[in-house]
Amino acid sequence: MFRPEEMVKLDVITLNRYKDELLTYLHEAGLVEIRELDVKVAQKDTPNEYHRKAASYSITISRLADFLKAHKKAQGGGIKEFFFPKEKPKRTYRYEGIEKLIKDVEEFLSKVEPEIKAVEGKLSSLQTEIERIKEAIATLELLSVFKLPVQYLRHSGLVEVSVGSVDRAKLGALLEDLKKITEGKVAVVTKELGDKVLLAIANLSKDHDKVNSVLAKHSFERIEVPEGEGTPDELVKEYRKKLDAKLEELKETKKEAEKLAEKYYDDVVFYQELMENERDKANVLPMLARTNMTFALTGWLPRVDVPKVLEGIKKVTQGKAYINVREPSKDEIEEIPIKLKNPGWARPFEMLTEMYGVPRYDEIDPTPIIAFTYSFFFGFMLTDFMYGLIVGIVAALLVKGHKKFNDGTYKFAYTLLVSSFFTMLMGILFGSYFGNAGDIVLQHITGNPNAQFPRIADALKDPMFVLMLALAIGLAHLFTGYTIGFIVKWKNGDKKGALLEQLPWMLIILSIVFFATKNASLMLPAKALFGIGIVLFAIGEIVSNGGLAALMIISDFFGFVGTWLSYARLMALALATSGIAMVVNVLAAMVWGIKISVVPLGIIIGLIIFVGGQLFSTAINALGAFVHSLRLQYVEFFGTFYSGDGKPFTPFKSKREVSKLELKADGGA
Repeated sequence: MFRPEEMVKLDVITLNRYKDELLTYLHEAGLVEIRELDVKVAQKDTPNEYHRKAASYSITISRLADFLKAHKKAQGGGIKEFFFPKEKPKRTYRYEGIEKLIKDVEEFLSKVEPEIKAVEGKLSSLQTEIERIKEAIATLELLSVFKLPVQYLRHSGLVEVSVGSVDRAKLGALLEDLKKITEGKVAVVTKELGDKVLLAIANLSKDHDKVNSVLAKHSFERIEVPEGEGTPDELVKEYRKKLDAKLEELKETKKEAEKLAEKYYDDVVFYQELMENERDKANVLPMLARTNMTFALTGWLPRVDVPKVLEGIKKVTQGKAYINVREPSKDEIEEIPIKLKNPGWARPFEMLTEMYGVPRYDEIDPTPIIAFTYSFFFGFMLTDFMYGLIVGIVAALLVKGHKKFNDGTYKFAYTLLVSSFFTMLMGILFGSYFGNAGDIVLQHITGNPNAQFPRIADALKDPMFVLMLALAIGLAHLFTGYTIGFIVKWKNGDKKGALLEQLPWMLIILSIVFFATKNASLMLPAKALFGIGIVLFAIGEIVSNGGLAALMIISDFFGFVGTWLSYARLMALALATSGIAMVVNVLAAMVWGIKISVVPLGIIIGLIIFVGGQLFSTAINALGAFVHSLRLQYVEFFGTFYSGDGKPFTPFKSKREVSKLELKADGGA
């Protein structure tokens, strides 16, 4: 806790014949982050033909999977599926080398791909034909205003016919130019269509180029006349029959696609996952170095996993491997990948730390601290027992349903669940139950108009108390951060930074606390601490900024004051929660007594307003509490000591949702 996992460097040299099996073992174990080797005496490794085939087949199978998924009948879903998703069943594949896997995939594709592509091609062809027919119908409906057989609107021997539209404003100039360049040997039929005019233009074929030039000049939009004979209205009926036939054919073809999806989707996704993992394995090959007989790899892994990894490497290589495990050097501190290490109760909160950035190897992991402070600030801002109960129930259901996946939903829900306990606690302390609804119910039950739940203060009536409490919490939070920063810098040898950047604010904060007590015996120590803090702060600014020190002293000091005052948001959001809840209660009370005859319409409307309004208030205020609590961690707290510049540990690891690999060693071969 407070420190990331201890990491060590791993170097391995072994024979080329073990490469595929060793990489597969490491990929499935997911314990080592492989790094690129920088060597001069060997060459970089490259993917072979099987790896290239894996990449190609991955793309092919992904396309098949997308097609089948689009036609797969939906299963599950809904609220129950959201809270309690089902685990996907996993199929086991016995891995005997990439060559055997590629052969199995090729055999599978040879059977499945032609069937799927045949239906896919048929669907595509039908959809194209249906769109063509729809366009033809739309064109014929447009041409129906001419009341002419469509064969007259197409080119015929010595005479050429053009059909299209032009802007109404350009019609006069167009007709004038046509008559001029054809010497009057042109016939034009027009029909107005709003701002456009539909035209049918007949001219001699020998004037083709001149007519086209004029039409282009006036932005004539040509319309392709559909095939067939008869009036547009007659042809529309024929085309609609064709459309109905094609739509029926499309419907039957979609049923074929659904049957294929039912038959092959799970298999396609299974092989897709196998190929994607092979492609992932191939991506690390350029990081390796090789000779004609051997290859080498290097990487980082947690110290705790060293025995397991060494045992696996020795088993795969039958002991024919050079293995070196060493401690990281000081020069490698910035390169060491970070894997957070926290007790179970704090582990889901690692998500919040990782959103900002993981610590460097020589920094403190703040996760256990923000597990408390984030949840507490969330509860302080929401500050309502019933709101906390609602959030807690939803979060508990999500935690229960997603725990087996350990996914982002589980981690987020866990943080909300812990935060909901603080929300309920703060709600009790401030006597808030759907705002003042609890007091209203209590007064109605007891008949005492002054009855109310016990509380330390009313957020709406005692805002100054809440503000002072928020600022006091802010000082404690900042003092914790500066103290951690002092310890880390001192331990890492940056004693000047510890004394001139962290210690001054620690002393200033302590002096503020002493001043706030108004205890006469503490005034002298308070002044001394404040004076020493200011002097150290000024020296630090002079050392860091030289000639700009005077300006930076003012800027940074008031920056600290602004940071401290930022904790007033704890009070602001607590007031907002109480205020919105009270408004909802007032609106519900206003309509409560309305009756129509003997029907208590006001009670029905009031309940709708109350339930809907309070649920809305829960959601909007919980969102505000989430965002602003995070801000207090990321901006105010982390700004005192934390960089978050570490590199997350990204192990060479397979992704298994529907497949499970059985290695030869696992199967006893």
